[in-house]
Amino acid sequence: MTMSPSVPDPDRPPPALLALDRWTWREIAHLLVNLPMAIAGFVYAILVIAVGVGLSVTVIGLPVLVAGLRGARVLGRVERGRARSLLGVRIEEPSPLPSGLQEGGVFPWLWSGLKDPVGWRSLLYAFVRLPWGVLTSAVTLVSLIVLWPVLPFIVRGLTAADRAMVRGLLPPSDELERRIAELESDRGVVVDTAAADLRRIERDLHDGAQARLVALAMGLGLAKEKLTDDPEAAARMVDEAHGEIKVALQELRDLARGIHPAVLTDRGLDAALSAIASRCTVPVNVSVDLPGRPAEAIEGIAYFTVSELLQNVSKHSGARSASVEVWRASDRLLIKVTDDGSGGARMGGGSGMAGLAERLGAVDGLFVLDSPVGGPTAVTAELPWRDRAPAGSRAS
Repeated sequence: MTMSPSVPDPDRPPPALLALDRWTWREIAHLLVNLPMAIAGFVYAILVIAVGVGLSVTVIGLPVLVAGLRGARVLGRVERGRARSLLGVRIEEPSPLPSGLQEGGVFPWLWSGLKDPVGWRSLLYAFVRLPWGVLTSAVTLVSLIVLWPVLPFIVRGLTAADRAMVRGLLPPSDELERRIAELESDRGVVVDTAAADLRRIERDLHDGAQARLVALAMGLGLAKEKLTDDPEAAARMVDEAHGEIKVALQELRDLARGIHPAVLTDRGLDAALSAIASRCTVPVNVSVDLPGRPAEAIEGIAYFTVSELLQNVSKHSGARSASVEVWRASDRLLIKVTDDGSGGARMGGGSGMAGLAERLGAVDGLFVLDSPVGGPTAVTAELPWRDRAPAGSRAS
């Protein structure tokens, strides 16, 4: 994904005579370094092409060419870093190629390297930079000496061309490449979230139901010992154990509801969200307008998103009322949760908003928070609509 420069060109003030700000000095440094970088890149490109193509009729030719293309990727990374620090151009790094031989032997490794568009474009960038590097370095040096008054204008024009070259030849290869990078990042979020959920479930079981059941077993053991000697004491202990069983069962039900509530499985979002709303500390109006039920995973994410948002309403908002709206628009499932509280909610601050945004982003969702100080607060979440698989196909 190509991102905007940290100091976008249109937002910079126009150059002024004899005015050299810090960004102009960075651009001058970039232009002066162009020549040595261009010479190194050109020599490397010529060697890779000459040796790789020249030896292509031998068994070592293609591996040499692939190694050269991988090296060109390194040159591209260096140039992206130089453009990022001196020109303010921030470009997403491409996904790395497999580091070793792939399954199937050397030929898949060679093929993936030979068809690598990032390596070829980095090599092309290094090849065409020599005349430009000579020109920009010479013009900048002359301007520093004899064209000082108009130097900012010259530097602005030359670096505009440099930015265009970097954006044109050194970004990730295409939309698929950018999508792979996004999915790799999203996969990390999903793994971290799943690990955190498993730790939470383990902690809840250990500290809650498990500890209570251990105490229950010990109590029943004592009651068994007293059964013949003191039946009345044994009966009281059995009554206490019966009460403990009820509490343990309720804790297990609450834990199961936190994993996946039965009402959501049996009756869908409308009933499940109404159940959440009934437990909120403020009155909540729930409106669900869906033509059917989405896929179970999407339905579950929607449920837990609303659940956490309503918990925030109860704990932090100071609201008198809230509302939940759920509807489908084209191929998206939309959720809007609003409250008339004090507002001021932020993505950080321990409210869990950032975690919700990450979870939604991991499944191609969106999360938008609008919470001015003084309220009201409105949170809009979008999820991709995926149709629920037929019951027969799930069973099979």
